[in-house]
Amino acid sequence: MTLRRAGSQDARDVAEIWHPGWRDAHLGIVPHELVRARTEASFYTRAPARIGDTTVAVVDGDVAGFVMVVDDEVEQVYVSARHRGTGVAAVLLREAESQVRANGYGKAWLAVVAGNARARAFYERNGWCDEGPFDYLAAAENGPIPVPSHRYTKLL
Repeated sequence: MTLRRAGSQDARDVAEIWHPGWRDAHLGIVPHELVRARTEASFYTRAPARIGDTTVAVVDGDVAGFVMVVDDEVEQVYVSARHRGTGVAAVLLREAESQVRANGYGKAWLAVVAGNARARAFYERNGWCDEGPFDYLAAAENGPIPVPSHRYTKLL
């Protein structure tokens, strides 16, 4: 596995991982308004716009997952269904932590939807601490949508 900064050529691969991964992790546990906003097409629009914030993991020439970091926030961590359970997510998370540190921060944070037990367990196994519930304002075309989440942090 190799990590590299994403380029425009990776946008489609990122969208193809992000959309089904988001649905797996969020359907049934986020507000209906957010589900309506997160159409398949929206991921193909959002992925190219976010390439500058994205690092991809490549396995055997294929994009296996990605992470998006902005300032001190780890905004997205997704791995393709085919590569889940192979350690790609942990490598991407460590990379995100390194990027936050390189951005000049001593503490990283991320939001996890309250009902996403699998993600919450993953972050806890990797040394992240649950600081409690809050409403994450998810960006959407018609303005932010509040999503009940938990704020996780890690000292770097």
